[in-house]
Amino acid sequence: MPNKLKEIWADGRGTINGWCSIGSPFTAEIMAAQGYDSVCIDIQHGALDYSMALPMLQALRGTGVTPLVRVPWNEPGIIMKALDAGAEGIICPMVNSRAEAEALVAAMRYPPDGARSYGPTRVSVGAGPGYYGEANASILAFAMIETAEAVENVAEIAATPGLDGLYIGPADLTLGVTKGRLPPGFDRQEEEMVTVIKSILAAAKDAGKRAALHCGSAQYAAKAIAWGFDMTTVSGDVRLLAAAADASVREWRGLVGD
Repeated sequence: MPNKLKEIWADGRGTINGWCSIGSPFTAEIMAAQGYDSVCIDIQHGALDYSMALPMLQALRGTGVTPLVRVPWNEPGIIMKALDAGAEGIICPMVNSRAEAEALVAAMRYPPDGARSYGPTRVSVGAGPGYYGEANASILAFAMIETAEAVENVAEIAATPGLDGLYIGPADLTLGVTKGRLPPGFDRQEEEMVTVIKSILAAAKDAGKRAALHCGSAQYAAKAIAWGFDMTTVSGDVRLLAAAADASVREWRGLVGD
């Protein structure tokens, strides 16, 4: 079960990740059809839980995208269930230390590389009987760097064996680093935040790991790829739907003079 993202990165190219916060297999299917390299189902802040994430992962099967899941927390049970449901990568929020990164890796890898419990109930249907032997090498483990504590410990986090990359959540990162002085949001322009973002990128690269950034626009994402990021998330289903609906309504009102 080769991981498409790893193959693209090995060729020296960056990837674009889609984001699903709406609990709907149809929405996931629509997102997967738009040309993303991967699509992440957000169980943390998305309007969905595991019972909805499972059919969304089923909808992604056969689309060619790499299915990712952002779990609600660094908790072994939900991490293992997301993998058993078919996630080929986990994005874990609020990883603040080497010990927490090690716990994430342990939950994601079968022994001897970790402590993942065996029971690939649904994923074995799609991945086949060879899943056990291939999963440890294929599955992606991303630790989200979102707090001042994580930034302080970023080199140790990045050096964690078995961790594949760092994923920057700029909204929480801004709140944490500036102690709420700056409002949350994507596509940071402030010099202090750009410096922090680039320092996290450098820590990932120094450790031989991948770096990902959540972005609000394609323009900023392209700039991040030029900085050296391997993966950028560009907006998500909620914001994209809202933006398209807003543009349509505005155009209609302009045409009819309302």
